[in-house]
Amino acid sequence: MEQLIESKLIKADEAFSVWRKVPFEERQKFIAKAAEILKNNSEKFGKIITSEMNKPITESIAEVEKCALMMNYYADAENILKPESVESEFAYSEVHYVPKGVILGVMPWNFPFWQVLRFATPAILSGNTVVLKHASICFGSGNAIEEVFREAGFPEGVFQNLEVGHKAVKEILEHDVVKGVSLTGSGKAGGEVASIAGLNIKKSLLELGGSDAFIIFDDANLEEAAKAGVKSRLQNCGQTCTAAKRFIIDEKIENEFLPLFIEEYKKYEVGDPLLKETKLAGMARPDLADELEAQFNRALENGAEIIIPLERISENEFKPGLIRVQEGNPILKEELFGPLGMVMIAKNAEEALQIANDIPFGLSNSVWTKNKDRQVFFIENLESGTVNINRMTSSDPRFPFGGSKASGYGTELSLLALKEFVTAKTIVGS
Repeated sequence: MEQLIESKLIKADEAFSVWRKVPFEERQKFIAKAAEILKNNSEKFGKIITSEMNKPITESIAEVEKCALMMNYYADAENILKPESVESEFAYSEVHYVPKGVILGVMPWNFPFWQVLRFATPAILSGNTVVLKHASICFGSGNAIEEVFREAGFPEGVFQNLEVGHKAVKEILEHDVVKGVSLTGSGKAGGEVASIAGLNIKKSLLELGGSDAFIIFDDANLEEAAKAGVKSRLQNCGQTCTAAKRFIIDEKIENEFLPLFIEEYKKYEVGDPLLKETKLAGMARPDLADELEAQFNRALENGAEIIIPLERISENEFKPGLIRVQEGNPILKEELFGPLGMVMIAKNAEEALQIANDIPFGLSNSVWTKNKDRQVFFIENLESGTVNINRMTSSDPRFPFGGSKASGYGTELSLLALKEFVTAKTIVGS
């Protein structure tokens, strides 16, 4: 292991020995200060995001502002880590929540600030310290986040950015001072990292891919659903794990909804990501565009029909595409991470549910219907970490975020996230 990385891990461990003893309410003050810095510098940090991965600048600024909102949520959060008394015959009868230590974050490029801080904030508030392995195109974001923690007054070593490649993850995770890992990324990366963590008996949290369903019925507000569906598919150039990717339409409204949807879809035109009026820009890297184009072609080879062609206009830019897909097409087992959507038609609620669940993923589905019984049917039967009713998918600091099936395990956001990287320590006796 490089001496610089070794020294940073040791520094993180030394910082943990101090930080774990700082009272919860004092830690919250540091987090509130970091939130203030983010909010006051959202445009500066937004430009870093856009320069690294092409996100439209308004979305980049909104990402930073959302991070500030999330950190303020935790700055005001109830301390659920206080020792809990358990009624028993013993003099000592408590549960203490003890932070684990240094936690490694392996984070992606699609939300360079949000993904990092969504994991790091509750982990740090719980008393842990964090080392970050960011995506290689986002080292600038990683360094900027480290500077925010430093400027907010956190003790040195509580949060550190490691400028390393993916090959270094195994050695870092195997290091004695590292006690757990949180990864947001692909299923392949998640499986590899979880395997290393498991072999070393270390906690892992995985937030992986999705192919979320956006289900529309005849009693929905179709214009609102069309706008929300397109935004959900095309924001961040479709490079969002929780984006709507499969649009399952009640056959009764196919002829009414689809034209509204197509009309809205065509409003998204590629522009300069630094212009505030731009809603769609290029993908983060040319190789990612290559992969999406190959998936599009494979889908067509297996019977998919073009509704709107996916047109490549530069090495990393597309005019967004839309295809009609039948059950059994292998593309349904993959995640489309770019501006390409899939349309499927369902005869009734039961068939819509079967289509929605018949994939490896289970992250965050969306159902559009005013019928209460139908809402409950999907709430109870959709296999996903989140079910949205008459709204597009989005994460909210107040609510748990995580997936089922191949979309991962563990909880981010909400108060529950505070207990992901702690040990419940039983104190019992006389």
